[in-house]
Amino acid sequence: MALHTRDGGLVMPNAWDGLSALLLADAGFEAIATSSAALAATLGRADGRHEVTRAEHLAHARLLGRLTGLPVNGDFEDGYGDTPADVAATVEAAVEAGLAGIGIEDTSGDPDQPIRGFDEAVNRIRAAVEAAKGRIVVTGRTDNFLQGRPDLDDTIRRLTAFAEAGANVLYAPYPPDLDALVAIVTAVAPTPVNVLISPADKVLTVAELQKAGVKRISLGPALYTHAMEALQQATQALVAGDLTTATTGISFERINDLLARGAN
Repeated sequence: MALHTRDGGLVMPNAWDGLSALLLADAGFEAIATSSAALAATLGRADGRHEVTRAEHLAHARLLGRLTGLPVNGDFEDGYGDTPADVAATVEAAVEAGLAGIGIEDTSGDPDQPIRGFDEAVNRIRAAVEAAKGRIVVTGRTDNFLQGRPDLDDTIRRLTAFAEAGANVLYAPYPPDLDALVAIVTAVAPTPVNVLISPADKVLTVAELQKAGVKRISLGPALYTHAMEALQQATQALVAGDLTTATTGISFERINDLLARGAN
């Protein structure tokens, strides 16, 4: 929690495999996170539909932590279970796996009713906190804005209740604008707030987000999609017969150096 409460907080980028985690560690980041969306994509599956198992995500998070030695926050969707007891079991498993943090969403995995009811969502966060026993940072997250429910009042109500239930960090991806973000930060203070890149309407700088009171900035699958855009450009060059552009990238000498550090 110390990284969240210090002046400025932290930027916590999300890795999707061993090499990306090592690159982030080598750049000097003090903590990293998994991305459920990026992990699902690497496995050829959809995010948020219970298609990635808890065991798979735990193994993935353990790999990132083992290679980098950094604190790892697990982006664990809805906690991998239908009941609060299931969420508690997931938190316990994350603690045993050595994770430093875990995020629990109020999503359901059901496209027809993607957000859980208020009481159910709060009870699941409460179960996560009780299981954590202070051994892991618990982030309570509502996906209202991501799921087409642009209700700022309900978002603040949920986040406030998550804080009252003991969540250490609060998170509502993509509030519509800076005013909404500031309203969230103000309403739940002093509990730290995570933001996914920026409000929906404009990408701000790290300094601007810090000025707004944000304590943690994560990137979700953005670095992964950035890398996939580079791959798409390379494949288009290859289709056009341009081998030079298609094969320009990080050297294997650099890759092997990073992997050697991870092995040690």
